[in-house]
Amino acid sequence: MAVEVAGRERINLLGLERPALEAFVGSIGSKPFRARQLMQWMYGRGESRFEAMTDLAKDFRARLADCAQVRAPQIVRTQQSADGTRKWLLRADATQAIEMVYIPEESRGTLCISSQVGCALDCSFCSTAQQGFNRNLSTAEIVGQVWLAARELERDFVPPPGASPGQRPITNVVLMGMGEPLANLRNVVPALRIFTDDFGFDISRRRVTLSTSGLVPQIYRLADEVNVALAVSLHAPTDDLRSELVPINRKHPIKELLEACWHYLDEQNGRSVTFEYVMLEGVNDQPGQARELVRLLKGHPAKLNLIPFNPFPGTKYRRSGAAAIQRFRDELLAHGVLATIRRTRGDDIDAACGQLAGRVQNRATVRLGSKTIGLAVQT
Repeated sequence: MAVEVAGRERINLLGLERPALEAFVGSIGSKPFRARQLMQWMYGRGESRFEAMTDLAKDFRARLADCAQVRAPQIVRTQQSADGTRKWLLRADATQAIEMVYIPEESRGTLCISSQVGCALDCSFCSTAQQGFNRNLSTAEIVGQVWLAARELERDFVPPPGASPGQRPITNVVLMGMGEPLANLRNVVPALRIFTDDFGFDISRRRVTLSTSGLVPQIYRLADEVNVALAVSLHAPTDDLRSELVPINRKHPIKELLEACWHYLDEQNGRSVTFEYVMLEGVNDQPGQARELVRLLKGHPAKLNLIPFNPFPGTKYRRSGAAAIQRFRDELLAHGVLATIRRTRGDDIDAACGQLAGRVQNRATVRLGSKTIGLAVQT
């Protein structure tokens, strides 16, 4: 994102992947290797002040200060759960705010980030969807979340027992926060490349996960653009039920969605697709529905992540009981489909899956299942 300062625009370097950053430093009279140095300072050391980048020539630092900046979203509020989960409310602009969540575990630390202010998909069980949709986040705003969280977390980070040498607090990044990442493909893809770049955050592609509700054309495009882990919000074994829960299914039904998933794995030599399945009492949690999922997924490189529903104000749904979820998982396992149950984290601060709401004003009445889909999808 560029901002105007004293009549000129200063470009936010967090929004530039390596080739674009090399082109930028070339445009101000420096060699391409300066871009790699800049990336090491920004991502390896979390530095935003050009004057502190001491191995850069003074005249180059002066030119950077004149036309560039390293600027992350501003923190509005921080909350910490009893289980260690941390949530930040971040200012997107004067009226809008987004949320991101950090989930610490013994062997890893996962940062869940947002890709849009609000969401247009209108999934009936998701709090974010009830906020409406305002706009896409820029690449700098997406990358800035990880940059900011790394700086915040590294202040007091103590590596857990058995951690690898040099382990940092953020080992995994998931685009599972506010918004549909594939509806903002133009800005999301450069961010993914920065996350996995050796001179960026240097995160393994298998530890960067993009979660989508099923924008099929964009899954095919993603397969041509970048190699990361893919997670898909399935939530139902039949088109009738999925269209009720996830309205985009009316445009891209399950068969079409699964074909796109298998194509993505073929193109990217991926191990498997994770299918997310929120457990709703009396809606999608019956053993017969588990067997229908088996017919869809058995024999394919797929695993199901069963997610206990996290309630929010005004919802009509209830969480499936623990016994029902266990029975559902056992049915899947007995028929050869890998399934796990996600442990709920951060629900005491509304940081659990499906609870992120942020602050969305001036909302657009755009629904991706409708004729106005083109208004909300930026490719």
